[in-house]
Amino acid sequence: MRLVFLMIVLTAVLTCAAFALAAEPIRIGAVVSATGPASFLGEPERNTLQMQADALNAAGGLLGRPVEVVILDDETDVNKAVLAVDRLLKKDNVAAVVGPTVSGNSLAVAPKFAAAKVPLVSCAAAEKIVRPVSPWVFKTAQSDRLAVARILSHARKAGYKKLAILTVSDGYGQAGREVLKEAVPAGGFELVADEVYGPKDTDMTAQLTKIKGTAPDAVICWGTNPGPAVVAKNRVQLGMATSLYMSHGVASKKFIELAGESAEGLLLPAGKLTVADQLPASDPQKALLLDYAKAYEERFKVPASAFGGYAYDGLALVAKAIADGNDASPAAIRDNLEKIKDFPGISGVFRFSPEDHNGLDETAFVMVTITGGDFRLLAD
Repeated sequence: MRLVFLMIVLTAVLTCAAFALAAEPIRIGAVVSATGPASFLGEPERNTLQMQADALNAAGGLLGRPVEVVILDDETDVNKAVLAVDRLLKKDNVAAVVGPTVSGNSLAVAPKFAAAKVPLVSCAAAEKIVRPVSPWVFKTAQSDRLAVARILSHARKAGYKKLAILTVSDGYGQAGREVLKEAVPAGGFELVADEVYGPKDTDMTAQLTKIKGTAPDAVICWGTNPGPAVVAKNRVQLGMATSLYMSHGVASKKFIELAGESAEGLLLPAGKLTVADQLPASDPQKALLLDYAKAYEERFKVPASAFGGYAYDGLALVAKAIADGNDASPAAIRDNLEKIKDFPGISGVFRFSPEDHNGLDETAFVMVTITGGDFRLLAD
């Protein structure tokens, strides 16, 4: 009798599984820079999305339906990002899109989502992606303003008065520069130098020499690899002892590899994943961060990065919106994304609202320094 009962249960389970597999999949799009200059950001995003899709389907999918994540590579090219989004919206008929990876590409494609009435959850940092708020556009990466606030808080405690900035001329750098030019003087600091470099520049000695002549207390460099590593090396070559802050755009081991010994002693705001094992046990993100880091490294044989975390959060938030609303339509996903509160992710604890489509605050960042070739958490 027991055997018959077990066979009935097994048959029911297999029938449900077969039904779920036969059901129309929930199709979610993703555009990432898996190749090109920003591949160090986009590759971990692609890997993470693949890992998450497998985990979701192994757990039964969503609403009894399998999840299909259609991942396209924009090669860090804005025109290819536009083409990828067009395909996802018009051909693949996705319910939502995660990405793009970089700010310029995200800003370029954002208007398409309002027109299509499909939600976008960007993985890029620029504040302009969600300010002013577009009803259909969200993002998971911490905003530049939050990172700048962390840097200036540290600089204030260190007693610094005169600050210089050195920013890259791409979308990420331009967005950061705007915030820095506003926040530095507003925070009571003197902005003594404002220098810019190109994303393909291989020597920033000229800019650093000008900065050195203004005698700042500290320099803030805003960019993503490889430029900031060049800045770090040129600083050492020029014998500059001035404190150097980097942006959260270099919060990965790749930056330390590129900068080598020149990275020693640098300061930056970083997502908590960077120093997850150093967090107190009371931190609401710690368990998730450690689980994600372990799963990623076991599958891909390389350490997880905060950049992959942006994609993790994007898909996790879309999945939660679908589950909470019991509805996978684009309009329902949008409405339920906006209602998400106190949701621990990789990038922070998300609290969305109609007025805030990033949903993070300054606590999403911690200040770290680079010591002995690794990141070390600094006390608040």
